[in-house]
Amino acid sequence: MTTQNDQKTAGRSVIETDASEPWSATGNPPPWVFAKVVDQLTTAVCLTDTAAHILYVNRAFTEVTGYAASEVIGKSTSMLSDQCTPPRVYEQMWRQIKRGKPWTGLLANRRKRDTVYLAELTVLPVRDEWAQTAYFLGIYRDVTAMHHLEQQVHYQKALIESMVDAAPAIIALLDENGRVILDNHEYKKLVGDLRLREPAAEFLRALRETLGDAFPWGAHAEHGFRDREVCFDPGGKGQPRWFSCSGVWFREQDSSAATFFKPVRQTYLLLMANEITTLKREQEAVGMNAMRALLAEQERVRSMREALQAAIFQMQGPLNLIAAAHDLLARRSPQADPALRHALQQATATGQAALERLRALIPEVPPEAAAPVNINQLLRDVLELCKQRLLAGGMIVDWKPAPLLPAVTARASRLRGMFKQLLDNALDAMEGNRHEPRELRIATGVRDQTVRIVIEDTGPGIPPDLHWRIFEPFFTTKRAATHTGLGLALVQEVVNEQRGVISLDPGCTTGCRWQISLPIKYSDDS
Repeated sequence: MTTQNDQKTAGRSVIETDASEPWSATGNPPPWVFAKVVDQLTTAVCLTDTAAHILYVNRAFTEVTGYAASEVIGKSTSMLSDQCTPPRVYEQMWRQIKRGKPWTGLLANRRKRDTVYLAELTVLPVRDEWAQTAYFLGIYRDVTAMHHLEQQVHYQKALIESMVDAAPAIIALLDENGRVILDNHEYKKLVGDLRLREPAAEFLRALRETLGDAFPWGAHAEHGFRDREVCFDPGGKGQPRWFSCSGVWFREQDSSAATFFKPVRQTYLLLMANEITTLKREQEAVGMNAMRALLAEQERVRSMREALQAAIFQMQGPLNLIAAAHDLLARRSPQADPALRHALQQATATGQAALERLRALIPEVPPEAAAPVNINQLLRDVLELCKQRLLAGGMIVDWKPAPLLPAVTARASRLRGMFKQLLDNALDAMEGNRHEPRELRIATGVRDQTVRIVIEDTGPGIPPDLHWRIFEPFFTTKRAATHTGLGLALVQEVVNEQRGVISLDPGCTTGCRWQISLPIKYSDDS
């Protein structure tokens, strides 16, 4: 049996046991083994009665509190507490242990040297043979240093988060799988504004499509990227938003338990984006004025080219007949009517000379280098150019662009002129339609490495039996006095330059639905 007394050994209370007591026949150790184990624990242990009077403390208790066993045996545990611990903490503890349940919490205690420390205390009710609580076992651990470190880490984390949240830029931290593990308020606002689940994923997708194989990613990425522009176009009444994106890769050691003995470095991407929509709109306003002047000049040149080409086309027919008559007369009667043959020959030569002079007068189209082009932006530019006409005609524009569209390598002015021609045709058709609602529908998308554009109007449409002639030069379904019939021929020429496809949907029963496919990349052989 173990007995308690006031014997003092090395300034602590001990439990006297008979070390010669043998182990039981069942293999259970004798009580003195348990006493030795408890006394040699590095965790402070305190045994009290149900009134919190101390009955036993181990060696570690003295090391933590500074009190020897003789100084605390028989006294209340309240002597260990500091007054800065709120009373509700003790009330909660007593309610818990009186119900026979363990309690764990933090208490501010005071050492004998009058210094305050933070103790992590676990109180366990000890029951007797009648299952009644007879003692309380308290296990103490000084966590002051750990708490200080935790508070420092928490403070540093809060400071960094406050700095990141206060930053005017959009910031997100991504792991190598593209998952967002940290973001700031500006990023969260962007999620709500754009109604996207993860804007970071859309940023990365646009950057991959823009940079291609040059886009750095994952554990092997050594370089980041700077000032890469990305555009989100919500469509409808929403205005496109532009962002300048930069990214930095870095590596940190994984702190999980599985990598304790085998350190593993994780790769992260710090993604930053600054909104440049205002700057872009200012640039677009300046560019729009220049574009209007450029398109006006292009329209003038195109009109001249069409007029001259139409004149050449009209003159070529009679000249061909005159030349054929001369050749026929020469074959049938080489010696007959030389004056007529000479007149025909002179007419042919004079006509050919006139045609050559007309061909020389056709204005040359200045060459333009191919460059990455945003189709959504081009269509918006053309809609802006047609805005007055759309408003005057009371037309509704249903604009459904893809939020993110890869750039197409193309000649921007040629594509812009092509879209302008298609929209002008649609507006011409709807202006003459007085009964049906006037609606212009434009949609963009991506599929199979091509950008798809659909332009649809609610005009009278083109009869199915004329679909095969729509791209024929000088063919027109409009009044010949005002249109030359070269518009769609030029449209097809531009699409062919892009190695693309344009077709008129035969399934459209109201108006015309143009379907255009442009490859994202193509080789310029010209």
